Parts: sequence; C-alpha cells; structure tokens
Amino acid sequence: MRSGVTDGAPAGRVGPVPVVNAANGLTALRLVLVPVFAGLVFVSEMTDPGWRVVACLTFGFASATDLVDGWIARRYALVTSFGKVADPIADKALTGTALVLLSWYDRIPWWVTVVILAREFGITLMRFWVIRYGVIAASRGGKVKTAVQILAIVWYLWPVPEVVDWVGPWILGVALVVTVVTGLDYVVRALRLRRSVR
Repeated sequence: MRSGVTDGAPAGRVGPVPVVNAANGLTALRLVLVPVFAGLVFVSEMTDPGWRVVACLTFGFASATDLVDGWIARRYALVTSFGKVADPIADKALTGTALVLLSWYDRIPWWVTVVILAREFGITLMRFWVIRYGVIAASRGGKVKTAVQILAIVWYLWPVPEVVDWVGPWILGVALVVTVVTGLDYVVRALRLRRSVR
C-alpha cells in the first residue's frame, strides 16, 4: 500500500508527481488482469488442470504487482491520488473475484467469501470515513492477512493432488481468522483516531 507518504510533491522531488508513472502503471495492469483471470477460471471450469495452472499463475502475477507498485511508489516518491484510490480497489477486485469464483465452483463455502468480502469492503469504507482525521498505517497483521489470503486462493486454484486436499481448509481457516481479527483491530484503531481529534 502507499500510506505514509504525502501526495503532491514529496521531499526531494520538484513539482507534482505525474499520474502516468511506473507504480500507477502496475496498478492499472492489475485491474486489467482481473477480467483476464476470471476468463481463465471460466475456461478451466475448475476441472481442467492446465487452465487452472494458467489461472493460478495469472492470479499470482497480479498479486505480486501489488508489492512491486507499492515499493516503486515509496522508493521513487511516485505517490498520487490516483494510486491511493486505485491501488486498494485493484486489490479488492482481484481478491474478491477469486473468492467469488471459488465459491461459484464449490471450492470454498459462500459464507467464508461473504465474511471476507464484508471485512474488506467495510474497512475500505471506514478508511474514507476517518481519512480527514488522519491515516492509519497498514499493520503487520494486515500484511499477514493479505499473504495468507493469497496463499489460500493459490492453493484452491492450483490442481493439488487429492491426498493433500485436507490442507486447503486449514489455510482458509487461518486466513478467515486473521481477516476477522485484523478487521476488528482496524475498527478499534479508527475509532480511537476519531475520538482523539475531537
């Protein structure tokens, strides 16, 4: 993510940050890859091993761009208003699409997808609710949450042997618990921030 750096002209840079830059380009690429990924899953119908591998690799590549674009934005002071808005939208679109498709093909329960998506979109709305009071930096737990979610999705996309099918629910369970706990932590921090500036 790109929190912690002010928009406009960061220290060491003369003039405004151009909207068209490498970090925003990767964010835009991630958005473009969402329908590509969805199309690959539909083609695979979650039964064809070859297409499932391609879909999984596409998801993994798209997820990796989130790490790279954030690093580029911070390293080269390329934070923009577009990036601040588009980056989390791209993340939620990719993860949300993957979860919905996995539930559609009966790989993970619908209630798990609903809980995770409710947390993700709820926290996004809360970010906008408290943004005038300050920015809450991404916590280590939030980063762990993202990593475990990606791991769970990759596991269910990849055509793993049936003998290790039992591993998937455990990974998904951990992802669900971490998602809920970090969501509650964010709510508490947001409420404290808002009370502190009254």
